[in-house]
Amino acid sequence: MSFKSLYFFLLLLFFSCKDDFEENYTWHSLKVTATAYNSLKNQTDSDPHITAYGDSLKPGMKYIAVSNDLIKKGLRHDTPIKIKGLEGIYFVKDRMHPRWKNHIDIYMGIDVKAAKNWGRKRILIEYGIPKVTETTKN
Repeated sequence: MSFKSLYFFLLLLFFSCKDDFEENYTWHSLKVTATAYNSLKNQTDSDPHITAYGDSLKPGMKYIAVSNDLIKKGLRHDTPIKIKGLEGIYFVKDRMHPRWKNHIDIYMGIDVKAAKNWGRKRILIEYGIPKVTETTKN
């Protein structure tokens, strides 16, 4: 198989898996306040590369933290999230301090400038709740 054929095959596989992935969820819209954070000691705690759920953070990962009230709405650990204005699917991997309400924090690696440029904004997100099928019931 040539490199071009392999590339085309992988590209086709990626897009077909993405559609299958998105079809396995019921998507809900929600308007939230969004800020950004980095994995730096002065922004978190003594181990800034570990989330409240125990996941490891590495720059480039599409992860978010959510306020506790959003967890109660269904944005639990590993919930897929689409963020208006950003490409790709993000995943809930962290929780925020209980003082925050209706709030997400977008992980931006160690790029403090990108986090500051993002600032604080009201945005629309979509979050996926897994569809119940016969195979998921068993």
